[in-house]
Amino acid sequence: MKKYDFDEIIDRHGTECKKIEVLKQDYGRDDLIPLWIADMDFAVCPEITDALVNRLTGNRVYGYTCLFDDYWQSIIDWQRERNGFNFSREEVTFVGGIVTGFGLVVNFFTKPGDKIVIQPPVYYPFKDVIAGNGRVVVNNDLVPTPDGFYTMDLEALERIFKDEHPRMMVLCNPHNPIGIAWEPEVLRRVAALAREYNVLVFSDEIFGDLMLYGHKHTPMATVSDDAAAVTITCGAPSKTFNIAGFKSSWCVVKNPELRKPFFEWIEVNELCNANMAAIYATQAGYRHGAEWLEQCLHYIEGNIDYVEQYCREHIPGVVAIKPQASFLVWLDCRGLGLSHEEVVDLFRDKARLAMNEGSMFGDAGRCHMRFNMGSPRSVIERAMHQLEAAVKS
Repeated sequence: MKKYDFDEIIDRHGTECKKIEVLKQDYGRDDLIPLWIADMDFAVCPEITDALVNRLTGNRVYGYTCLFDDYWQSIIDWQRERNGFNFSREEVTFVGGIVTGFGLVVNFFTKPGDKIVIQPPVYYPFKDVIAGNGRVVVNNDLVPTPDGFYTMDLEALERIFKDEHPRMMVLCNPHNPIGIAWEPEVLRRVAALAREYNVLVFSDEIFGDLMLYGHKHTPMATVSDDAAAVTITCGAPSKTFNIAGFKSSWCVVKNPELRKPFFEWIEVNELCNANMAAIYATQAGYRHGAEWLEQCLHYIEGNIDYVEQYCREHIPGVVAIKPQASFLVWLDCRGLGLSHEEVVDLFRDKARLAMNEGSMFGDAGRCHMRFNMGSPRSVIERAMHQLEAAVKS
């Protein structure tokens, strides 16, 4: 078995790396450790690189490229074998990213003025896409639990469905930024309510392959007939294999009444055409990347354990909420006794760390920060030492 090196420091300067290039613009300074946007600083598995190099050098004509049969079969096989998600070729199409896919779903299935439910604190582009397309955001806030985690408020969700008559809800599964792996019984209840009240469910499952500490991913569309009838699922290899730059995602719709007109609209507008790099990287990852991913997840768990223990022993005012999935940690900074603005200043200007500040994900995220664990351990250690020094100062 090959051993992959996740301790390697790869200098991403000069590569148009977004997490570095926009620091000055978004944070006001560029001397920060970039730990914000959700990509990892690890080299991808060599098989993905080899597939791209072989295609680029093997035939130096880069014309229109088909989504070949094994591209589709690699997605189908991976989801069946890893997540128990069974679907046919006819039930899946390509989309150029999860947010892009969500925008397509919003524009096809809803009209301006329609209400769409989100569950803050949650991935902030959902709100932006909804509002930016003239739809109305309705919040079904997650409920904090005594252990610092969160649960879904199903009673409030039913009241919203009954009283607000939303056309759609967004399910973040697993949940970003908290890393919740939703239990099947919760998903079944959501599906039953959605079908009863005629609400579509857009299920973002981009972190579904990044399960931690023995937790299992349950695809929404698999839990019941109700779920299969109302769910539009989007997933991707981008977080799984650290290839977000290729904008490769897939969309599965089991219900033919939803699927047929939606997929026809996507196809006639040529919204399902992938670029050549996305095709070959996706197929190579799903066919050959399983061992790389397992080692990567083990490494990420080590990073998370280190941060959780370091906070407990050296920065007790900050609590690291251990995720059940993803490479993101939700930091609860309320124990510092600072305002949200002071917390942001502490991390950015005193500790010199670029993280996503929690209010981006909704008001429930105030005095929280989202910390990307997808970096070599030495980088994570340096970040924690800088944060400790800033707190103590």
